[in-house]
Amino acid sequence: YFFCKTFVKMLLCFILMFLLPFGQATLPLVINTWPFEHATAAAWSALQAGGSVLDAVEKGCARCEADQCDGSVGFGGSPDERGETTLDAMIMNGNTMEVGAVGDLRRIKNAIGVARAVMERTDHTLLVGESASVFAENMGFTAEDLTTNKSISIFTQWLKDNCQPNYRKNVSPDPSQYCGPYKPGATLRQRRKRQIDIHAHDTIGMIVIGKDGQVAAGTSTNGANHKVPGRVGDSPIAGAGSYADSTAGGAAATGDGDVMMRFLPSYLAVELMKTGTDPSTACKTSISRIKIHYPGFFGAVICANTTGHYGAACNKVPGFSKFTFVVYNSQSNSPLLQSVDCF
Repeated sequence: YFFCKTFVKMLLCFILMFLLPFGQATLPLVINTWPFEHATAAAWSALQAGGSVLDAVEKGCARCEADQCDGSVGFGGSPDERGETTLDAMIMNGNTMEVGAVGDLRRIKNAIGVARAVMERTDHTLLVGESASVFAENMGFTAEDLTTNKSISIFTQWLKDNCQPNYRKNVSPDPSQYCGPYKPGATLRQRRKRQIDIHAHDTIGMIVIGKDGQVAAGTSTNGANHKVPGRVGDSPIAGAGSYADSTAGGAAATGDGDVMMRFLPSYLAVELMKTGTDPSTACKTSISRIKIHYPGFFGAVICANTTGHYGAACNKVPGFSKFTFVVYNSQSNSPLLQSVDCF
C-alpha cells in the first residue's frame, strides 16, 4: 500500500513537471528581455524596499538607460541619419490601464521617468519629439547632450560608407550626394541589406508582477541605428512594445519594431493569457502571427501571468536561434538567466 501511494505521488509530480508552463509559479516576479541582469536586480530591489510594481519597472528600465545596455538603450547609441540619439519609452499600469509614453525624445537621459510623468502628470498617453523634451524639462528633468564619442564614431563610419545601410526605399539621392537629399524615384543603387546584429538588442522590455498579482510593464530604447529622423518604433506603443493587465498578466517585445508594431504582439499575448493560455504558448502564438507575413523578421516576446508563470518565444533567423532573458523571483534569489530556442 505504501509503495503504491508513493508511486502515485511520484507519477503526479512527474506529470505536473510537463504540464506546467515554462516558468515555475511564484510571486513577486521580475522578468525582462535580454541578459540585462543589473536592470532586473534594480527592479527587484525596488520591490524589496517597499516600492510599487510601477516603481520597480521604472527603476529597472532607468538602470538600463544609465548603463547604456548593449548600446541599444539610453544615451550615446543608435544615432539617426543626422547623428542624433533620441529615445522611446513607455510604462503601463495594469490595475488602471493607464499608459505614459514618449517617442523621439531628445536631450533627456531618463526616458522611462518622463514616460511615467506623462502618465501621472497629464491626461495624455504619448508625447513625441521636441514637445516631449520641453515637457520633460518643465517637469524638472535635466537637459543633457545624448551624444557620446561612440555615437559620433558610429555616425562618422556610416557617412564614410555612403550612408549604408539605411531605411530608405523607392527613393534616390541627389547624384552628387549619396546621403541625400532623397527624392521619390528609382533607387540608384542596391541598398546594402541590414544584417541582424544580436548585440544591437533594440529594447529592454520589463514585466513586474507584485505579490498580490498587480502588473506593470515598460520599455526603453534608443531605436534603430541610422533611422530616418522622427522615426518612432514599437517600444512606446501600448500593446506593441509592452502591455499590462492585472486580470491576466503582462508581455513585452523586442526586435524589428517597424514590423512588430503592426501586429500588437504584447496585447495579443496578454489577451491570450486572459483566456487561460499559458505564457509560453501565448508568446509563441504572438510570434507566429507575425511570421505569417514576415517570416524573416527579427524579434522575441516575453510573457508572464498573474500566478507567476512565465515564458518567451522568438523567431528563428540566421544568427539568431536562441533568445536570452532574465527572471528574478523568491525562488531564484538572484537574477536568473533563462533562454528559449527560437522556432
